[in-house]
Amino acid sequence: MAVNVPVEINLHQQSSYLTLKYENESFDLAAEYLRVYSPSAEVMGHGPGQEKLQIGKENVSIQNIVPVGNYAIQIVYDDGHDTGIYSWEYLYELGSEYAEKWSTYLQKLKEAGYERVKQ
Repeated sequence: MAVNVPVEINLHQQSSYLTLKYENESFDLAAEYLRVYSPSAEVMGHGPGQEKLQIGKENVSIQNIVPVGNYAIQIVYDDGHDTGIYSWEYLYELGSEYAEKWSTYLQKLKEAGYERVKQ
């Protein structure tokens, strides 16, 4: 299976989103979205069904992006979270499945009784 590797990654700190450019498409992913879908154990748990709903991440921003070998990036957020390693494959999944994943996240927040407040 071929892995989609971005040809360019741009961090827009003021608007707090990341642009991933590929050969034939690109994705603009908000810091909040990337943070709540962090591949870290803190968010994903240590196995299926252990995911932890991330609440209160509306105003999180990305402080830094660190390359990890030739296969991933580590994103450092201003809330102190920095343990997620975002593989090229996972970043592409986050971009290509954005609508479904974002809708699922918003539904889970609603079910938890949480109302997003974006400043």
